[in-house]
This record gives sequence, structure tokens and C-alpha cells, in this order.
Amino acid sequence: MPPTIATTDRPLEKLSADAVVIGVGKGPGGLLPTPGSEAVDRLLGGKLFAALADLGARGAEEEVTRLPTFGQGPFPVVVAVGLGAPSADGGYSPDVVRRAAGAASRALPGRGSVVTLLAAVGGTPDVQRLHAVGEGSLLGAYEFTEYKSDLPADRPTPPSSFEVVVPDVGAAKEPLKHIRAVADAIWLVRDLVNTPPNDLYPAELAARGAAAGEKAGLSVEILDEKALEAGRYGGIVAVGQGSARGPRLLRLTYKGKKARKKIALVGKGITFDSGGLSIKPALNMQNMKSDMAGAAAVIATVCLVADLGLPVEVTATVPIAENLPGGAAYRPADIVTFRNGKKAEITNTDAEGRVILADAIARAAEDGPDALLETSTLTGAQQVALGNRTSGVMGSDELRDAVVAAGKRVGEGMWPMPLPVELRRGIDSPIADFVNSNADRFGGMLVGGHFLAEFVPDGLPWAHIDVAGPAYNTQSPWGCTPKGGTGVPVRTLLATIEDLIAE
Repeated sequence: MPPTIATTDRPLEKLSADAVVIGVGKGPGGLLPTPGSEAVDRLLGGKLFAALADLGARGAEEEVTRLPTFGQGPFPVVVAVGLGAPSADGGYSPDVVRRAAGAASRALPGRGSVVTLLAAVGGTPDVQRLHAVGEGSLLGAYEFTEYKSDLPADRPTPPSSFEVVVPDVGAAKEPLKHIRAVADAIWLVRDLVNTPPNDLYPAELAARGAAAGEKAGLSVEILDEKALEAGRYGGIVAVGQGSARGPRLLRLTYKGKKARKKIALVGKGITFDSGGLSIKPALNMQNMKSDMAGAAAVIATVCLVADLGLPVEVTATVPIAENLPGGAAYRPADIVTFRNGKKAEITNTDAEGRVILADAIARAAEDGPDALLETSTLTGAQQVALGNRTSGVMGSDELRDAVVAAGKRVGEGMWPMPLPVELRRGIDSPIADFVNSNADRFGGMLVGGHFLAEFVPDGLPWAHIDVAGPAYNTQSPWGCTPKGGTGVPVRTLLATIEDLIAE
């Protein structure tokens, strides 16, 4: 569970904790103070900035400098986190503040209680800035130790509580509830993505998703192999048949009071992707336990919507399979018939995500939603095109752009991508409706989008978010993002749903 979080408007000198967090900017002449850092400086007799400079602090983004107070204040340790150079108006964006809060949180092992003054950065604290501080602090404190044996009882652990200094505690009540719910949802995603595939196989992911849904008061449906075959889910069955652990389809439904919209969520749930008979190289294959990150994200998002009690109807349709090269594995040259009757010639069994998503999108569309949002670790081409921190978004122009705008607002990098008509010809098949993958590697992310588009009914607004890189961080931690599962794009999905409700 994430740490606790609260707000306070008490004077700084009347507070106590194991550490206090402040922000400092980077200016041409040295460190730039913020209201929070100035308040701490006064408590320390005006010696703070000189001490930070002596320790080499420059105020660069996410730079963390710790120094003891030697009894000069109510906190034994001050943690100064860099904000970088201010914008033209002299402020710092909420995303800068979020990453700073996360960096500070990660640098505080062994400090149980923390007071943070980052909400004062950039002027009067507003709701967006409070969200940034709260989310950054809670998400930066994440750790996954499920499989660590013999952990010392006295090991330094992440902070267990945060107290954010704000001018109005009453006004922070609802934002705080939102922050808490978002953190819970993202911790769930990270835990699922980080769990090894021998423990998180299709039936287990479906069971854990169902348990989370039942806890949130959702309607739950799980289809096993026989039900999938009877329901004409040819894509899910085909991909799953190479594993001794059969595929599943999980459906979670939330019906909010006075629902204004009906939203479909779809997320790819490949619990491990070996590539099947088109087997992947051994190098880095272990990271393919993260190929169910899209499924984890939509499971957590529908539970999050329920926790917040939003006036909307949301159904998450989650296809789950393990892509292995067993004796019954589907083959290149097979023809797969999907739930909506369309047929694909399989040319690459490692392009399996779109094969299971096709069935899920077709089923989700049968509910008659007002919009469909799908997310998946779909293509390595996303990483080639956009790197590991920016997701590619395709689909209906208006909804695609709304998703990108929502992502920017909440600090998850999104970039709009086209679906060029000429690339659709790349999946033409001489014997079926289309192939699942073409040999031309150019525009691979966009070709994947074209395949998914074949299963979206005309007139249904839809968006596909390719999170192949952003969903799983294989590099060093940064901001509030740990190594391993990240929780992307839960915050973007939530913000998009909130925007759709407000229309």
C-alpha cells in the first residue's frame, strides 16, 4: 500500500517530521529560492542557501541534496530537490513539481514521516499543483520486495507518511481523495507488471483482476478456454493454445449513478511473450513479463473510476494469454477467424497482441459505447519512433488529440500519430481479409494501428495508446518512476474519461 498522505496549514515551526522537502530553482547566478525554501531558511537562521551551495547544489531538475539541521529546526534533515530553470513567467510546471516530489521521495529511505513544502513552488498552491506533489510523493515511494528473502528488519524503507503544507486544508479534501485513489491504482498496476510470469499466468491475472474489481464493487465476468471457443474468440484462443496455461477474457463493469457516457476500455494481457514460433531473441526476453501492462492499466482504471464514484459507465474488456511455442502453438500461415467474423492470415506469431486485441475490441464494441480507449505494449516500433517515455496515440482524430492533451496535463508523455492510408495496403492478404504483420518494418507502429482499426465499427470514436516503452522502465529510476512497471497510462485514461464526462 502507498504511504498515507495528509495536508496541513499549521505554521512550519509547529510541525515535526523526520524530514522536510523543499524545492530550489536553477538561475544564472546560482540557486533560486521558492516560498517553501525561504521559510526553511528563516528557521535555520538564514544559512540554508550557503550550505546548499557548499554541498554543490545547482538546482538542476531532480537533483537531490540532503543536509542536517543540527537541531536548528523541527526537522533533523532538509531535502532540497532541484526544479531546473523557471519558465518565462518565473514559475515551474506541475510536471516539473511532480518529478521533483518523486525524486525527493526516492531519496528518503529510512525517513518515516515527511513534511513537503513543494506545493508552494511557483506561487499559490492550486489543485493541479497539489495533485503533482501528492502523486509524485506517493509514487516515488513505491518499492517491490515480494520476492526478496531475508530482508533485514531494520533496513531503510521508503517514507510511510507525507504531510503537504497548503494554505487551505478544507479546499484540499477532494483533491486528496483523488490523489490517494490514483496512487492506489498505479501501485496495483506496478505490482501486477512486476510479478513474474510463473506466478502471474492468464488464469491468475484474471483472478487478481476479478478480486480488484469485486473489491471496487464491479460486475465481473471471466471466460475460460471452452467459453472462449464457444464465443468465437478465435484470436485469443489461437495465441493461447501454445501454452499449457489456457487463455482468459476478463470483463469488469462499473455503472455510476447518473452516468453521462458509456466508455469501453481494452487492454492487452499477454502474461509472457516468447514470440511463439516466431521466437524472440533471448536477450532481454525477461522483460516480456511486462506485456500485460495494458491489461493491468485498464483493470486499475475501471477500479479507480469506481473508487471515485464518477458519473459514467465503464467496461474493461481484457484478453489474456501466454504466447509460447508449445506443440499446439498457432503457426505462420494459419488463418484465424475473429469474433466479428473477419479473418487474418498469420505471418508472424510475435505480432500476437493485435490478434487477441481484435477479439476484445470486437466484443467491447458490441456494448454500444460512446468511445473506446485501448492500450497495449503493442510494438517495438513505438520505442524506435518515440523512445521509452512517450507513448504513441492513434485512432479517431478528435479522441486521439483529447488523449494526448490529457496525457500532457497529468504528466504522461503522449504523441499523436497518423494512420496513413498507404500503410493499410501493407496488411493486404491474398487469401484472407488481411495479414497480422507485414515484412516491411517501416511504420510498424502505424501498421499495428491499422490492424486494430479493422475491428472498430464505423462511427465509434476510438484511441489506441502504444505504451511499449513507457509501461516498463528498464533503465534507472527517474522522477516518480521506478525501475520496472510504471503504471502508464492510468492517469491519462482517467483524465480522458473525466474530460469525456464533462463534454
